[in-house]
This record gives sequence, structure tokens and C-alpha cells, in this order.
Amino acid sequence: MLRRPGPDGPIAAPPEESIISAQSSPTQSSPKQLILNLFEMNCVSHITHGLWRLPDNRRDQYTDIRYWTTLARTAEAGGFDAIFIADVVGTYDVFRGGPADALREGLQIPNNDPLLVVPAMAAVTEHLGFGITFSTSYEPPFAFARRMSTLDHLTNGRVAWNIVTSYLPNAARNFGLAEEIPHDERFAIAEEYLDVLYKLWEGSWDDDAVIRDREAGVYSDPDKVRYIDHVGRYFQVAGPHLSEPSAQRTPLLYTATASPDGIAFAGRHAEAVFTGVRGPGGAGPLLERFRAAAADNGRDGAALKIVVQAAVIVAPTQEEAEAKAAQYREHASIVGRFVHAGLPFDPLAHPEDRTVAEALAAEGVPADALPPQVTAGTVGEFIVRVGSDLERDFFAVGTPEVVADEIERWLDEVGIDGINLRQYHSLDTLIDFVELVVPELRRRGRLRDAYRPGETLRERLTGGAARLPDDHPAARYRGGGNLGGGPAEAADV
Repeated sequence: MLRRPGPDGPIAAPPEESIISAQSSPTQSSPKQLILNLFEMNCVSHITHGLWRLPDNRRDQYTDIRYWTTLARTAEAGGFDAIFIADVVGTYDVFRGGPADALREGLQIPNNDPLLVVPAMAAVTEHLGFGITFSTSYEPPFAFARRMSTLDHLTNGRVAWNIVTSYLPNAARNFGLAEEIPHDERFAIAEEYLDVLYKLWEGSWDDDAVIRDREAGVYSDPDKVRYIDHVGRYFQVAGPHLSEPSAQRTPLLYTATASPDGIAFAGRHAEAVFTGVRGPGGAGPLLERFRAAAADNGRDGAALKIVVQAAVIVAPTQEEAEAKAAQYREHASIVGRFVHAGLPFDPLAHPEDRTVAEALAAEGVPADALPPQVTAGTVGEFIVRVGSDLERDFFAVGTPEVVADEIERWLDEVGIDGINLRQYHSLDTLIDFVELVVPELRRRGRLRDAYRPGETLRERLTGGAARLPDDHPAARYRGGGNLGGGPAEAADV
């Protein structure tokens, strides 16, 4: 039994002996296993707006390192694959024309750096992975390459990168731009950004460049370290990479997308995709588009993993689970949902029987600011729909058996590969899942009995090697191929 945080004092950590569990063997022959991530963000209100006010919720302790170390140890005790950390580099200031509501709600502001909590969590775990969201739009690739290599070293190959291009207008202004970078240009920047990173991670150092010859006084062989001499439209990077090769070299690559351009981008680069899927069988056509995009780039499309955001409210009885769900709905903030959605109008300023189209017109907002199926309804209907949106897909409330049935349906009927578990209450949501759902999933063969010692995050999620497969575009730079840069010994570095 894991120890829950009490109403007073610091969060209590689970016991060391609970980190790796041995459960009964799977009862089915090789059923599809679940990729299990905990969805997090280094802030107070991530996506369950208003729920930080719940009794004993520790979300406001996100600035305390003990929050993160306890979270990590608890996730590892439950056999989670990774903690997947979202991020934004701007504030939500479209709704009501400013950031006031986001600040009142604690909605992703205040918000701290996602990379800096990883070493603390890695230090108290051995197997848990860490997915880190970072944007390609505003910060240079050279410094980011070293930060990720450092994390891959410190975690022994347990990090993933969730590649995003940023979408908040405020983010652009924070980095000296008058307005948001146009969509197509953001993707063009991202393509070149990845090209630079691949050259640094995969091509700048040979695998055997590090010698550590104490007698000769040679740590690295200069003939096996090279400049990359990248000159492109957006970046000029000489290299060499400052970090020696890490366990994975390139971190496991996620993208978060469902758009046509995003699918094409994922087909070139992603090993796992965090995306939205609607309804039974809805993953089929979407998954095929991802796989086709990968195949178009000479990659194995069948290897792509599909991960969705999911919510689980579980308790020993159905009645207890429903009571928890009711409590969460009672504390949920509809204003927070509007802020997060970046609504161009204020539904709460209009009569509920007014149509959304009429409300937009009254506020001087163009009619095409929202989809036609939305503007045709009333404001009251819109409020109800937005308020229940998080319960529309991949939402399970009930006993461990009921929840496990739903997860199996998501895997087998919908066709997903994994979930990012949404947290309603920190740490109760996680502890409930570990104590009640994980044993049931293990009994059904849907979750591994134990971690495999020493495996990287890529090996665990893909079933392949620690390094990117040969069909990935980054592989063309291995051994210094296609770089153009000479050995580091050729000039003063």
C-alpha cells in the first residue's frame, strides 16, 4: 500500500521495496500491452482546471522538489513507462483579451521549466522514463542538443523529446517577435532544427571516439570527433557537439499532432505520436495516415506508437468512483476551460438561449472564428459541451475491473498503443491507479510484471535497439556521413 500525502507536512514517499513489483503471469497469450505515461506539467493547473483546490491536492507544491521525487517514485512503483511533461512558453491571453483569468486560475502560469525537474526524479528512480516538451520555434538548437544529451547521460537513456512548434501568440512576443510565426514557416524551422540536432547527436562523434586512455593522457580521439558545419536558411552551426555519445544519442522522439502537416512531420521523424482519437475504431484511419506518412519516408510505419490522453477515476466500488467524479465536476472551472481553449468570445457574457453566431457578432468577432457546427448552437449548449469535453473520449469511471475493461477496449477496438494519464488529484489519481488498476492490468497481461534492468526508454517502448533504427533520417549522419565537417583536430576548437 502506497502512503498518501497527509493534510499537513511534506509528501510521504512510497517505500523503496515497492519500486519493482512481481505480479502473476499474464493469463492471455501475448495480448497487446499498454504504454503507460503520467501526464504532468510544471505548474499548478495543467488541464484539470480548478481542481488544485481539492482537499489534500498537492498541485500547489509543484515548486517543491519533494513533489517531483515522490511523484517519480510512485509512478515507478506502479510500472509506469514515463512521466510525460507538457510545456508552454507563453501565457493564455486570448480569452477576455488578457492574462488575468489565466493568472487567477493558475492555468499554466506560474509555470516552471520542465527539463530541470528531470535530474531530481531520475536520481530517485532506476527505470522510469521522462518525456519532455520543447519547442523548435524560439531557442537555438545547439544549446538544446547539449541539454538533452546531458539528460540522456544522467538518466542512462531514459528521456524522450515531445517535439512541438508552439502556438500561443504570447510565446512569439516573449521571444522578440511582433506576432506568431506563420504555420508553414514554423514547420520549416522545425525541419531544419531537427536536421541540426541529428547532425550533432548522430554524426559529430563516432561511437568509439571516447578512449579514456589514462597512460597516454587521451580522453577522446580527435580524428573521431568532427564539425558539422551546418549552414541553412534558419541556422548556422559549426559544432562539434559538446557532449560525448549518450545511451540513446537521440532521445526517443514524440510528436503531438493530428493535423495533416503534423502527420507528415511525424512520418519523417516520430517514433511515438501523442494525438486525439474520436470514438470506437477512430484510431484506424488516423493510424493508417501516420503509417503511410512514415512509409512515404522509407520508414517502418508499423513501428509508430499512438498515445492518447486518458482519464481514469477508480475506486473499490462503483459508487465511490462516481462520488469522486462528482466531486471533481463540482470543483472544475468552466472559465479555466474557456481560457485554455483561447476562446475569442465570452460565453458567460451572453444569455444562454442566444446562438453562438449571434454572440460572436455582438462582440465583433468574425463568424468563421469557430467551426460552423459550433456557431449553429446556443451559448448554453456550448457551455455544457465545453464543460463536458474532457469526459468525451478515453474516460473511465468505476471499479478496477470496469476501468481495465475500458482500457482493453481502447487497445483492441480503438487501436491505440498507450495513454497519458490525466491527473485530477495529485497524488490520489496516481496512487489509485497504481494500487487498483495496475494489478488488474497485470493479471490480464496488459502491463509488464517488472522492468527490464538497464533498458533505455526507446528499447522499452519500441522493442528495438537503444539507438534510432537505420531507416530513420537521422541515421544518414552516422559516422560523419553527409555532414561536410572535418575532424575536430583540423582547427582550434
